[in-house]
Amino acid sequence: MLTLVLIVVATALVFEYINGFHDTANSIATVVATKVLTPLQAVGMAATMNLVGALMGTAVAKTISSGLIDAGVIDVGSQLILCALLGGIVWNLITWWFGLPSSSSHALIGGLIGAALAAAHNDLGVVIWSQTAEPVWRSEGVLWKVVVPMVSSPVLGFAVGFLMMGVLFFFIAMMARAGGRLARAARPRWVNGFFGKAQILSAAGMGFAHGMNDAQKTMGIVALTLVSAQAAGTLDVLPGWLAFLHPSDAALADGDIDTWIKVTCALVMAAGTAAGGWRIIKTLGHKLVKLHPIHGFAAETSAASVILGASALGIPVSTTHNISAAIMGVGTAKRLNAIKWGVVNKMVWAWILTIPMSGGIAYGLFRLFQAAGWA
Repeated sequence: MLTLVLIVVATALVFEYINGFHDTANSIATVVATKVLTPLQAVGMAATMNLVGALMGTAVAKTISSGLIDAGVIDVGSQLILCALLGGIVWNLITWWFGLPSSSSHALIGGLIGAALAAAHNDLGVVIWSQTAEPVWRSEGVLWKVVVPMVSSPVLGFAVGFLMMGVLFFFIAMMARAGGRLARAARPRWVNGFFGKAQILSAAGMGFAHGMNDAQKTMGIVALTLVSAQAAGTLDVLPGWLAFLHPSDAALADGDIDTWIKVTCALVMAAGTAAGGWRIIKTLGHKLVKLHPIHGFAAETSAASVILGASALGIPVSTTHNISAAIMGVGTAKRLNAIKWGVVNKMVWAWILTIPMSGGIAYGLFRLFQAAGWA
């Protein structure tokens, strides 16, 4: 059983690495497409900011580790978590292969739900569907922490991107009409130069937001695995050199995330980001809409604002959905036909299918484990 726990922790880190290169495009697609930074410069910056963001806060990690599956209905054992991770990994690799920017967050959540349903023999009560609280953003369960944000956060990202682009266009138009130095500053060469520099900051902010939200999901999975193993007595036989795997008293009592888990997940995600996800970068940065630095700045700033707000509330939103929606909003503000809606159609289908497909894969894997006598 100890070997299985170690396999699960290793698989979680593999998921984190894949998440890093799968979602690299979230923070750097626009800054690469606008040629503000070279691909290697952009990846290096994203990896650094992912690392910093991943070390800030644990609200999302606590949601993943205790807010979606009812441990009172089933034993949230290592086999279940392993199948959940494998479901997310398989779907991430499928969408990466086709260059589709799907959500690693929803792939992991779908995997958890699918594996839990298989372990509970289709008892829907194993999933915490909805627990309403006041104020409403403190509500728990799949409805409030997954479904509502899955719809509302891209809509908000689109709206903020559209409005920000509209405001920027308005001020540039006003400057052009004012004459003199202001009119010169409104010329395309000056606008591109200014927002080229500003976009470096917005891309860094997007990388920070991605690390703060996405890296925490794997932290929650690792913490859930070790707390469950501790409760089952599996960690009682740990050799001395692995003693750090024992959850701390704070982790057992309050669901806190131990420091070594934070650091390890942050480093692994940064390493994955450094590997780059060029297929998805091509889709977001080049196929969706033609971007200039001002558009990249508006999209990244809008998406990062939404993601940071969600992270503070412990809501595991999709960075992919948000930056994609923000790019669509910015492109629509430019003109409606600037967006390549055929590409959008494929992306939306990937979004819709992520939770049921990753859940179905995890469900099937757990059933195979049961048939083989491993669960």
